[in-house]
Amino acid sequence: MKNFLLQFFTWWHGQTLGTRFHTWRKGTLVGEDEFGNRYYLGGKDSEGRTRRWVIYDGLSEASQIPSGWHGWMHYRTDTPPSKEDYKPRDWQKPHVPNMTGTSQAYRPQGSLLSPGKRPAVTGDYDAWTPGS
Repeated sequence: MKNFLLQFFTWWHGQTLGTRFHTWRKGTLVGEDEFGNRYYLGGKDSEGRTRRWVIYDGLSEASQIPSGWHGWMHYRTDTPPSKEDYKPRDWQKPHVPNMTGTSQAYRPQGSLLSPGKRPAVTGDYDAWTPGS
């Protein structure tokens, strides 16, 4: 019952009932990534291209899409990573979730929200005043 209510009233918990119905009617599963997100293909968009969409495993967070799937989702490649032997390049880093707005967000030294003490002012800064 809880899953039904989440799908009925919220869009950020995986999929809504409308998305589930559209996926059932027109969707073809293309693949799944290492985070459990499922990628679908089916129907046409306004430009006449075959529509592509993702159903997230858990919260809908766009930064959870790996780089190979991101390229497929944005029509940069026609071959999904599940159909080829996709290997990330050496310079590609593993996924790190976007922590902005959470208690684990990056707070540089001197930030009012950082746990440390703000460094003392050294006097090497002169504030601008109009007319000077």
